[in-house]
Amino acid sequence: MGVMEKMRKSTGVILWVLIFSFGILWMLADTNMFDVIQRGPRNLGSVNGETISLEDYNSRLQYYTRQYTRQTGNSMTPELRAQYEQRAWDDLVTSELLQQKMDELGIEVTDQEVVDMITGENPDPFIRQQFGKEDGTIDRVALRSAIEAPENTQLWINVEQQMRQKRRQQKMSNYLQSSMQVSEYEVEQQYVRNNSTADISFVRFPYADVSDSDVSVTEADLKDYYNNNQDKYERKESYRFEYVSFDKTPTKQDTMRTIQEMERLKSQFAAAEEDSVFLNQYQSTTPYNAKLVDKDDVRDLFKPVLEVGENEVTDVIKDDGRVYLLKKKEETSDQVRFVVFSMDIKADPIATIDKRAETADDFSYYAQQDGFEGEAERRDLSAKEAFATKGSNFISGIGQSQQIMSFLKNAEEGKVSDPIELSSQFVVLKVTKVTPAGVQPFEEVKEQVRTIVTNQKRKQQVLDHVNELISQNDNLQGIADAAGKEVSNDPALAMNSASIEGAGREPKVVGAVFALDEGEQSQAIEGTTAAFVIKVNQLQRADAANMTAATRQQIRRQLQQQKSAAFMNTWIEQLKKEAEIEDNRAQLLQS
Repeated sequence: MGVMEKMRKSTGVILWVLIFSFGILWMLADTNMFDVIQRGPRNLGSVNGETISLEDYNSRLQYYTRQYTRQTGNSMTPELRAQYEQRAWDDLVTSELLQQKMDELGIEVTDQEVVDMITGENPDPFIRQQFGKEDGTIDRVALRSAIEAPENTQLWINVEQQMRQKRRQQKMSNYLQSSMQVSEYEVEQQYVRNNSTADISFVRFPYADVSDSDVSVTEADLKDYYNNNQDKYERKESYRFEYVSFDKTPTKQDTMRTIQEMERLKSQFAAAEEDSVFLNQYQSTTPYNAKLVDKDDVRDLFKPVLEVGENEVTDVIKDDGRVYLLKKKEETSDQVRFVVFSMDIKADPIATIDKRAETADDFSYYAQQDGFEGEAERRDLSAKEAFATKGSNFISGIGQSQQIMSFLKNAEEGKVSDPIELSSQFVVLKVTKVTPAGVQPFEEVKEQVRTIVTNQKRKQQVLDHVNELISQNDNLQGIADAAGKEVSNDPALAMNSASIEGAGREPKVVGAVFALDEGEQSQAIEGTTAAFVIKVNQLQRADAANMTAATRQQIRRQLQQQKSAAFMNTWIEQLKKEAEIEDNRAQLLQS
């Protein structure tokens, strides 16, 4: 009775516990809960005609924000928020695609299945987490009390919806898994690859032995290759832009402020009885560690700790954007124990960061009104150039930035951005060129093609030469002597390896080795960086009949995981390519 009464009085607490605990389910589910409660007229986009609402998007983003804050204790940076915004959108698109696919396949969940997930003999892990006892059983009284409480009616409707959706996705996953079974043949072949080795001798003929002057490449050769391999020169939409930056690094004043703060804490650090608690309280950037170290091993920066007495603290030490206080705990003739307390020197959020932000915002405004180049020149700012490709967040000269990519993919040539805050700087961009997706023109890739064709001809010359040597000599040593080369060895080449001792990464050559019989010598083998002639001195090919049941199961599980991961990624991407996806984020969120 006490439990039931407590459950009734704590309904509000239970409600919030359940809501927050549903975080992991939200990651997996279709997030249609808020559609039932309210559906605004504004749509962020659509997938095959099915809308994605702003409410769903904001709910997902708020979930990520709360999760990040709980885990780190910090608020998101603008760049990190941009990454989570993209993730929220991708999640909703993927969820809608999966929902549509489940509808198409007729995957449904019965009411009894939902009941079993909540009150059955083996309830869902979420229910077990909320109502589990220390002995691992379910507190059925508490569960029944929570279900029957009238004030929890809407909550349990939501729980049932989430359980139904989770079970439906489990069925979908099982359906997909059933089409990716690992055969006995695959298991046995993997066992053979894992356990077969060879002792080989080889002669290596590097393609680089043929100089450029010995290779003739005509214009016709280049155009033939380009025309036959245009798929290699498909390019995604790309952007060229120029930008000016406004540094966010700490000023001299910021450095002095941090040093003064450390000096203020010096006496408290010296008096602290629990150094680990002190470091945690003041968020030391160096974790607590109080091991004895040899005095000779103390780095030069920390040598001042040798000059103070036990339980005394050094003066502030500054090095590479960080300041330190060192507290000696114990000292012997040749060892010392001390604790390091440190702080990073950070830019003041108002005096430094806000000031830079205002300057960047001011520049952006006048650059949009009067011209980017003129405003940069007037302020004596150096504009840099950068390049980015749609689908990749890496930007030359800047690094990773989801914010910049979000701006570029919706910007026209000549567009000037508002200030974009990155980790160490604010940037203002001007788009100078947008290159649409398509095949790169021949003239743009001509030199790339020339390099490939030259290497192909160089490679063919080496292969022809090696085959001629093979025809003129009976054994590997004779081939090596005729070519002025040495015979090399790899006594334990593994079949599942991609590299040969003394020759580097050569997966094609390794594959060719295990196609030979023991004692057999190969013809010329085309490798990545060289041609090879190989003799198999000894071959130890594993017999699948020796495989234990445990090993068989382990290999099957590994292959199943590999297949599943590869298939799911490819399958989701294919669904996206085939879908009609409308993305209104640029218009709606900017407004």
